[in-house]
Amino acid sequence: MTTERLQKVLAHWGVASRRHAETLIRSGQVFVNGQRAKLGDKVDPARDRIEYKGERLNPPRPPQRLYLLLHKPKGVLCTCHDPQGRTTVLDLLPPMYQRVGGLHPVGRLDADSSGALLLTNDGAFTYYLSHPRHHIPKTYRVWVQGQPPENVLQRWRQGIPLDGVMTLPATVKRLRSEGDRALLEIILHEGRNRQIRRVADQLGYPVLALQRIAIGPVHLGHLRPRAVRPLSRHELAALQPTTKTQPKSQ
Repeated sequence: MTTERLQKVLAHWGVASRRHAETLIRSGQVFVNGQRAKLGDKVDPARDRIEYKGERLNPPRPPQRLYLLLHKPKGVLCTCHDPQGRTTVLDLLPPMYQRVGGLHPVGRLDADSSGALLLTNDGAFTYYLSHPRHHIPKTYRVWVQGQPPENVLQRWRQGIPLDGVMTLPATVKRLRSEGDRALLEIILHEGRNRQIRRVADQLGYPVLALQRIAIGPVHLGHLRPRAVRPLSRHELAALQPTTKTQPKSQ
């Protein structure tokens, strides 16, 4: 008999990312053999009856893994469901992808921003990319109000205190200037909430527009807003070199 932690099984089956699976367990939404599950429970997927939202989850085999790149437009929420009925990133997916269970965004991109966003039903993949120790670089094109001088850009590169903790060193490059605004390219190796906007405000050059153009080796390229495409084998391998899961050939 082989047992695994329940949250790992839920992530492997595409129910949720491992972190969100832990939240589901803590909130009492998951049952094992008729009993409310507890965080830390181990299960044998071949023998135990695992239920979520009143439905048995034990599939005959793990679902096909899906790895997508979406060009998220401004105004769309980076979540799976919104109680207020606002448009979410899952609403933008074609029907062929909406039928796939467990799809969720990897990380976040605030509603006021646009650009590259990964989606998957592979909880282990999400966990890997979201873990702080991996420092997956993310590249942004950012219009700011005003013309920040070089000494301000250097402060940004070296790190700025946010909530009492210094940001990691970043790459900050001026691409061009137009009147009272400047276009910057910024590469971050961490993902604090609204980090670029908060740093820009603190330095006195607020963000006018923000677009993420790359996540590690995965580039937005000419993908149109609201469009989606699968990741290639090369992109997936470069994002997570140790992964044993590969998408179908594209």
